[in-house]
Amino acid sequence: MSERWARTLLSIYRFAGAAAYPVIGGYVAYRATKGKEDRARRRERYGKTKVARPAGPLIWLHAASVGETLAISALIDHLLTHGVGIVLTTGTVTSAKVAEERFRGRIIHQYVPLDLKPAVRRFLDHWKPDLAIFAESEIWPVIITELSHRHIPQVLVNGRLSDRSFASWQKRNYLAEALFENFAHVVAQSATDGERFSELGARPVTVSGNLKTDAHMPKFDDAQVEKLQAQIGDRPVWAAVSTHDGEEVIAAQAHRALKKRYPNLLTIIVPRHPDRAAVLAERFTKEKLGVVRRSTGEKITPTTDIFLGDTIGEMGTYLKLSEIAFVGRSLTAEGGQNPLEPAMLGVAVLSGQNIQNFREAYQKLIDGGAAKLVRDGQSLAKAVNHLLKNDEARHKMMAAGIATVDEMRGTLDRTLRALDPYIQPLQVQTRLKGRR
Repeated sequence: MSERWARTLLSIYRFAGAAAYPVIGGYVAYRATKGKEDRARRRERYGKTKVARPAGPLIWLHAASVGETLAISALIDHLLTHGVGIVLTTGTVTSAKVAEERFRGRIIHQYVPLDLKPAVRRFLDHWKPDLAIFAESEIWPVIITELSHRHIPQVLVNGRLSDRSFASWQKRNYLAEALFENFAHVVAQSATDGERFSELGARPVTVSGNLKTDAHMPKFDDAQVEKLQAQIGDRPVWAAVSTHDGEEVIAAQAHRALKKRYPNLLTIIVPRHPDRAAVLAERFTKEKLGVVRRSTGEKITPTTDIFLGDTIGEMGTYLKLSEIAFVGRSLTAEGGQNPLEPAMLGVAVLSGQNIQNFREAYQKLIDGGAAKLVRDGQSLAKAVNHLLKNDEARHKMMAAGIATVDEMRGTLDRTLRALDPYIQPLQVQTRLKGRR
């Protein structure tokens, strides 16, 4: 009964998608006006492309956004050394820019097709991937079932299930099993994630750790860091990075509180979505705070209170300007953001308590003395004050971050071992093709 009900629900999902397909263009066009879709490449969302499929074996990798793209970047680098073709899909404009900058023509980038049968079929008919690899928590029913019908192996790497997602799937466990059983392998981030995938019907499941620990260190431009550091001088600095709506205001309030003790304090705020910077700058200016936006090229002056990092691909540069970083999506939003980037750069990490998506990473950083959690804006200001005035405590956290991330490395090797049965045949085909 449950299996039949799962098939019925999947059929309803596919039917609803087919019914919506003729009018979905208006929605995509609307998103393009908001900068959430690439106007020039909207056709890719329908599985259409002018890019030719390369000859030989091809792997389709999918990463939803910037974080997932960076997480699998080292995996992509490894696959490229064996000459296997790669088409990488992502779902956001910012992740497309990161992919272009990171791989610069070594792979083919496309926007992921909408999870509607005509779009997915068109995409698969053109690219004909030999293997599909998805990152973290991308579960698209039509894509999964279409790949299964074509007998294309699909593997989930760096897999994770948040508390909310797991609870939701548990209520529909028959549907979860109907989807997850299609994965040839699930490589989970943690033991908890592994248990959850197994409970929902995935087989086999192995645990690798978080691929973000083996990702390349965040890039930074030495010349730009030096230039900005010269503008900052010896002012005390702290940063709030990957912030979500409401957290920038909390950071600004903390700045005001801290400025009573550190009159020349500079606060760096890097919103997760840079397109919100104009509104933030206007608000802070109305509140009599001196604001400089990175995107405008303005110089940081002694009267600058807030330096807004509203550019893409410069997280490493911003982090190099501070020894303290609050990592957002953890106070006013849930899930958290990646704390490993600041840790591997030797930055003391602070965060709110809503960090479900990075629970294991935070636990290891906390246990290692590299990170601390705060409850609210007031406790955030107190934590920043403690680290600003206590050089020994700050430097201890900074060193602990580097050491903890080093101990966590090895995820890529474990992931590659799990992928080897699927990748090795493609590598053999590539070598044989090269001998002809």
